[in-house]
Amino acid sequence: MRKGVSFPKADVSEPKARIAVIVSQFHKDITDRLLEGAKECFRQHGISKYDVFHCPGSFELPQVAQRLVKERRWDAVVCLGAVIRGKTSHFEYVASETARGIQDVALRSGIPVLFGVLTTENEKQALERAGGKFGNKGWDAAVAAIEMNSLFKRLERGTRRSL
Repeated sequence: MRKGVSFPKADVSEPKARIAVIVSQFHKDITDRLLEGAKECFRQHGISKYDVFHCPGSFELPQVAQRLVKERRWDAVVCLGAVIRGKTSHFEYVASETARGIQDVALRSGIPVLFGVLTTENEKQALERAGGKFGNKGWDAAVAAIEMNSLFKRLERGTRRSL
């Protein structure tokens, strides 16, 4: 974790949350940093029940997320990846379909499925968002998972309280 960068704190009204983290192995140097950010977030918020799954690339994240939400073993799923623009139109297809796929899984499952996929112009921008000067988007996705799980649990109980 980069010193001097402030990270948001989450409402942890559900400290026994079970969270799945799916990590793309493409651009592994970057996604490993995103995973470390997520793990540090969980540690600082007292979340000890999380499982990590690896898949080949960002395009496969929605497929794995869909499989995991069907099992109903996790309260939230965090998808971490990096799509970096190249010289072909491949970037647009992968970034767009990854985002759409993750959103589809979230909307159909009723379980929070978080988008922690960097879509950047170059590797420098990705590194800046994976523990660099723009923080760690793995941390941000983990915080969102914690917040969404707490919100969904309150909604299930009919409890109304603003965050």
